Amino acid sequence: MTTTLITGANKGLGLETARRLIEAGHTVYAGMRDTSKGADAAALGAKVVQLDVTDEKSVAAALAGLPAVDVLINNAGIVGSHAGADEFGADDLAEVFDANVYSIVRMTKAALPLLRESINPVIVNVASGLGFPRFVTDPNRVESTISGLGYMTSKAAVIMLTLQYSKMLPGIRVNTIDPGYTATDLNGHNGHQTVTEGTDAIVAMATIAADGPTGTFSDRDGVIEF
Repeated sequence: MTTTLITGANKGLGLETARRLIEAGHTVYAGMRDTSKGADAAALGAKVVQLDVTDEKSVAAALAGLPAVDVLINNAGIVGSHAGADEFGADDLAEVFDANVYSIVRMTKAALPLLRESINPVIVNVASGLGFPRFVTDPNRVESTISGLGYMTSKAAVIMLTLQYSKMLPGIRVNTIDPGYTATDLNGHNGHQTVTEGTDAIVAMATIAADGPTGTFSDRDGVIEF
């Protein structure tokens, strides 16, 4: 049976991903900073794990308590500051990078020993079209209408980080996805996609075979050309 660890799994995309993968037969560990908010995940059949992706000790403790990891889904993240150029500072960028980018490094490093024991190890990193330059500069796409210095920059970094991991970890399928504009707490539930639609790409990449793609960026319609 496939064992999957999802970060930020108490709500939104993480919770729906847990539901769908449990339905697909995975054993799911639902990582979350506050386990008192894990009732919904537990009701689905997920095993709730205390996991603060911004805390090295929490990450180490969470991984040390797992018997196996076949699939790591780095979903946890924050929007960060909405400040304009005159107010946005380096500390604002550091905060969002800690949660959205450095967390992936923490999680990946800690999970690698377990992933290397799997016959089909997979890492899925949740990025965004808001960090993809071609989308952000296309006037026909909604991404071009949204500005921000923190979240967008962090998601661009996630895309590149994933590409580099895919080169350095040839035995592991490492991909990143754009969930699309999905209604979640992150955007005040303003997205036009349902949370199920927003997890289509995550689930697709979490269930690839050992000969599946690596180093790709995709959405619910498939792989996106860089």
